[in-house]
Amino acid sequence: MKRSQSIRLILLGGLSAGALTGCTPKPSISTENVYTNNYFVPGAGYYHAPFRNWYQLPYNHFDPQKNLYFYGGQWGAQPFESITNISSPTPEAVQVAQSTRTDISRGGFGGYSSGHYWGGGGYSGFHS
Repeated sequence: MKRSQSIRLILLGGLSAGALTGCTPKPSISTENVYTNNYFVPGAGYYHAPFRNWYQLPYNHFDPQKNLYFYGGQWGAQPFESITNISSPTPEAVQVAQSTRTDISRGGFGGYSSGHYWGGGGYSGFHS
């Protein structure tokens, strides 16, 4: 009898631990943290370390239709070469990335619903 109770407790403990792992908070973006090229934040985009900011396309993304590479919010004929592949974002980049990310739940009233911005107009958080 005691043995079956302990098995039940272990199973229930395992299930509750698994359910709680989905509730862990996402780390906030900070100027004290360092990020590598193409570190992705849902809603904010891809981090470009040499430019210390997030953009809608990955660093050195090649578009075959344009025959150009995307980096730092611009297009170029060659991929951007830099020894910087890790950096800390600017305070402005942190503010935009934190406000546009969609991987966190924002409670309360306002233009946010389930972590997605539904407001009209304004700044999208992406640089082109």
